[in-house]
Amino acid sequence: MGIFERYLSVWVGLSIILGVILGLWQPNIFQLITEFEIAHVNIVVAVFIWVMIYPMMVQIDFSSIQNVGKNPKGLVLTIIINWFVKPFTMAALGWLFFNYLFADLVDPESAQEYIAGMILLGVAPCTAMVFVWSQLTKGDPNYTLVQVSVNDVIMIFAFAPISAFLLGVSDIQVPWETLLISVLLYVLLPLIAGVVTRRMLNKGNDKVDAQKSAEASINADEETNTNTDSTNKSLDNLLATLKPWSVIGLLATVVLLFGFQANTIISEPQTIGLIAIPLMIQTYGIFIIAYLAAKWLKLPHNIAAPACLIGTSNFFELAVAVAISLFGLHSGAALATVVGVLVEVPVMLSLVYFINHTQNWFVEGG
Repeated sequence: MGIFERYLSVWVGLSIILGVILGLWQPNIFQLITEFEIAHVNIVVAVFIWVMIYPMMVQIDFSSIQNVGKNPKGLVLTIIINWFVKPFTMAALGWLFFNYLFADLVDPESAQEYIAGMILLGVAPCTAMVFVWSQLTKGDPNYTLVQVSVNDVIMIFAFAPISAFLLGVSDIQVPWETLLISVLLYVLLPLIAGVVTRRMLNKGNDKVDAQKSAEASINADEETNTNTDSTNKSLDNLLATLKPWSVIGLLATVVLLFGFQANTIISEPQTIGLIAIPLMIQTYGIFIIAYLAAKWLKLPHNIAAPACLIGTSNFFELAVAVAISLFGLHSGAALATVVGVLVEVPVMLSLVYFINHTQNWFVEGG
């Protein structure tokens, strides 16, 4: 890994501090940024997310997706964890801590908003960040894409009813336009851009190799190898250029999210701690369940890693947007989703470290 990936936890920590400082120093700038929205999806945040995942999408080779069906167990694991386990354990932990264990430490109205924010995190499985975690654990990028795509389709139909059920509000208005635009901006557009980029590289190399073939007498196998080598070299060069921008997109997103909530974070540090406790328990707990299940299912490591990390991490961009839409920018629900980012990044990095050091628990990837 490069210097960005190797010290990612340090960069994230510095970005959190920078976001809080900037939010306190120039709150008007962050207020202005919040106004650049379409259907409550912040365009500035969307751009940074796009920059973050575009290099991941360029790596996707659709010719190998046809082989994903040979190992459906990873998809089944992802679906079960994301839609039959995670939302309900998150809600249960929220209710347990804020209605009982922390009942004397927060007022009832704020407690309900914190629970709501946690539920929104639990019902939004990871879409963008999982490509980062998958890359750091050497997960299969094509399989990761399929897993994310399946969860996105399910999310379109399941997000609203599960949220409504767990929030206990029968007339809750989930902003469908927000959800659809989020998926469009965070998944579909960068995916299309990645496909187009890869095809342009292949087309350019085909022309070069055709010229070489005309000048030299080589057999068909050598010609194919030459074409593949040229394509891989061009792709590697492009990814080497884009890779730092992926991390920059992540760090810029963190700066913005913490800048938005800077005043609350400084004025209520004890609240941050109270919200973080059940979120950390949830994250590690879900990972343990998923990782043990992956081992029991005898999944290859490069499929087990992203399958577990998708269920463990959250689509925090969507959760933040919906929390703001339903409860307001400075609500307890919005704060809980931002704390989710604070907890998720260092926790997920610790899980990436653990996954990379337990690779021998699993069979080799195909």
